[in-house]
Amino acid sequence: MDCKICELKQRQFYCENCLRTHLHDLRSQTGHYALDRDEHVSRARKAMDDTMTPARLSRAALADCQRRVEELQVGLTKLRKENEKKRDRLRTLRETLASRRRTISAAKLQTSSTSNLHSTIISPSPPPLKEATALSGLSATITRARSGLVQELVEVFNVVEVGGRPPIGGKAGTKGEWTIGDLILPVPGDMRRYPPDHINAVITHTIHFLSLLTFYLGIKLPFEVVWTGSKLGVGQPWIGAVKGGESGGWARWHEKHPLHLSSSPTPAPPPSSVEAQPAGNESSLAASMISADPPSSSLQSSFTTALSMLLYDVCYLAYTQNVEVPLSQAGDVLSNLWMVCCSSSLEGKKSMKHTYPFSTNTSIIPT
Repeated sequence: MDCKICELKQRQFYCENCLRTHLHDLRSQTGHYALDRDEHVSRARKAMDDTMTPARLSRAALADCQRRVEELQVGLTKLRKENEKKRDRLRTLRETLASRRRTISAAKLQTSSTSNLHSTIISPSPPPLKEATALSGLSATITRARSGLVQELVEVFNVVEVGGRPPIGGKAGTKGEWTIGDLILPVPGDMRRYPPDHINAVITHTIHFLSLLTFYLGIKLPFEVVWTGSKLGVGQPWIGAVKGGESGGWARWHEKHPLHLSSSPTPAPPPSSVEAQPAGNESSLAASMISADPPSSSLQSSFTTALSMLLYDVCYLAYTQNVEVPLSQAGDVLSNLWMVCCSSSLEGKKSMKHTYPFSTNTSIIPT
């Protein structure tokens, strides 16, 4: 329709009949297309139900199975770790139980052997042949038990010699250094090259090793080691002879001496059960053994005396097992202990009276 002002067609008008016809056609087409749509939707749904749904269910079931398998694998790995831990603990417990059984068996054998020997000594008549054979077999069993315990002790503390060179082509060999617990125990003349903490640690290991070795062999040493904590291995070690005991001529050395070095200017007090030791004079031999100790320091001088007592204990133990230790080798503690542990026959308890590893004119204890 033309505008009366601008004379342009602004709108397109339809009559009522045209609109009615157009709407009727649109509705008929919409209905037709709706039927086609519903038919296609039903076909697609049917196809999905027939093909897609089983595949989806299969994939879902497979994913669920995989998830369960992963959970089972994680649980199995956890159970395996727990089983390994329990196996290790059970193995440790079995080894400890076996070690205790061996110790108890050795103790029972030693007790029965002692009682049999006492009854044999008290009996006025000579023992029959069967009893003598039984005693001989019992003694051999005790010796084997002691040898086994000593060998296990050497393995536990890892007493080995490192370094050194054997003689080759006429050239003299060199000696290595002995270690205990992977720590080098130097001879007394070389202790200046090591810090006090190293010396204290390796001497503590050596004291523990010597204590267990003498316990297995039933040997009472002339000089006893005590600890400031009143328990074995607790605190700091001190050494001295037992006053009024079987030590005889060693009774004047009953005062304890510190078997440890201290970097602090104020030394730790001795155990309450012993007296404070005075600073004595050192012999030329002891001074040459620990040349790093200044003579003006009473504590280091006392440590020299304590170390000499420890060396004498080791030499005395070697003497009780028929192992000869020359005076020049008295300062090599671990080497002497190794010779004792490798002795062909480890013997039992010996009386301390009138038994000295050196002659009466020779001493390694400062006077």
